[in-house]
Amino acid sequence: MGAFKVGEKVVYPAHGVAVIEEVKSRTVSGTEARFYSLRILDSDMKIMVPTGKAEGVGLRRVIGKDMITKVYRVLREKRVSIDTATWNRRYREYTEKIKTGSVLEIASVLRDLFMLKGDKELSFGERKMLDTARNLLVKELAVAKANSEEKIMEELNSIFGH
Repeated sequence: MGAFKVGEKVVYPAHGVAVIEEVKSRTVSGTEARFYSLRILDSDMKIMVPTGKAEGVGLRRVIGKDMITKVYRVLREKRVSIDTATWNRRYREYTEKIKTGSVLEIASVLRDLFMLKGDKELSFGERKMLDTARNLLVKELAVAKANSEEKIMEELNSIFGH
């Protein structure tokens, strides 16, 4: 995968797009360790990730063109059977998918919740989950496509007919 560079935009699972502000060394329990210092875009949240564990925590580069196409394919997929299991089980499943940091998993959560919303009133938890998935996806697509977040929102709204 190769090391990340200062100034590079990356995705940190469940938090979204971040910028690598610096790579620094710190001594932890007598051992020197190198860390990426990340700042989550549009927030003051900073996260330190040991360079050796970056892949393990799911830190990855922003998606490229081929993956953008796949994301839109997932979003447009209409023949999906929504798990009509209990809301709790579905919520846990969606939470796990979002935690993976996989843009395709996040897109599938967003699509499923939008489809559910067409059939019934979403619960408070489902609405929050829909917002989380939408925010993560919109930010990454905006960076990946070098578009504004508003433009991406319009595209999503036209896909889901809102």
